[in-house]
Amino acid sequence: MLRAGGLGDLVAVLPALDALRAAYPDAEIVLLCAPVQAELTGHRRGPADRVLVVPCTHGVRNPAPWESVDEAEIEAFLAGLPPIDLAVQLHGGGRYSNPFVDRLGARVTAGLRASDAPPLDRTAPYVYLQPEAVRFLEVAALVGAPPVRLEPRLAVTDADRTAAATVLGSVTGPIAVLHPGAGDPRRRWPAGHFAALGERLAAAGASVVVVGSPDERDLVAEVTAGTRAPLLAPTAGPGPSGMSWLVGVLERAAVVVANDSGPRHLAAAVGAPTVGIFWGPNVVNAGPFTRTRHRAHVSWTAACPSCGAPLLRPGGACSHTDSLVAEVRVEEVEADARELLGRHADG
Repeated sequence: MLRAGGLGDLVAVLPALDALRAAYPDAEIVLLCAPVQAELTGHRRGPADRVLVVPCTHGVRNPAPWESVDEAEIEAFLAGLPPIDLAVQLHGGGRYSNPFVDRLGARVTAGLRASDAPPLDRTAPYVYLQPEAVRFLEVAALVGAPPVRLEPRLAVTDADRTAAATVLGSVTGPIAVLHPGAGDPRRRWPAGHFAALGERLAAAGASVVVVGSPDERDLVAEVTAGTRAPLLAPTAGPGPSGMSWLVGVLERAAVVVANDSGPRHLAAAVGAPTVGIFWGPNVVNAGPFTRTRHRAHVSWTAACPSCGAPLLRPGGACSHTDSLVAEVRVEEVEADARELLGRHADG
């Protein structure tokens, strides 16, 4: 199965993986993925039996600044794969990923197909505005794997909990985790809003923990510097231990407040209540399905704050990176976060 990308991309395919495992209990399921996804899944129990990191390939796993596409490396990777009965493309519209899946040499191929993508043996249409988890469940159904669950679930290990305990130290009481980052800066709630929220939640008795990737350290520092409350901002380097502490901290959270980002999706998958901040179309693709433990605050900003370019119509875009979710009010997010914290206090 091919799904290379970020944490949120992986979480979205977990229900489809569960469906494939239930339909084919004796099959070996191999996940072809990106390094950060392998770091998360490679050592934990889950529907995939093995994970393999895909070489850098344009449109499938685009190279980081320090990497490059090496066709010889791709050929060696493909040659080293065992015979494949079924190759499933859960990566995207298929313009680049469908040709890559064809190169796997599987007896049967299945996946998504946008209008500019070549066909596989079995395809489901790729239409942008659709919940991601449902999109991938449609592909699983093409190969006889009906859904067994809708919302993603990820197993938490003892190693995750031990790593979290090391990071959190003597932190007690209900934990409110804030994640101010997002892959697209336009999806980021302003750091000042997160700082104001953290101060209010700390005043309400929560232990506030601000998390982020190594690339987001400056953003995390901006949030913690913008409040008078003592906020914990753990840092971790790359490697399995770094991912483990994040999973363990998210599981312990009484509430996680985050943008539309991998950690928000990961938090929901490990069972934490979440308050998510979304730009309009993104809540369709990535918003939570239920509201018992999850809340979604949505900004319908229709035009770029800098140039006025329309953003909600097809093809609308500009080069600016202004936040499109800044209009979401701190008071509204606080109310939901405090309500979920109250549920934790009530047991």
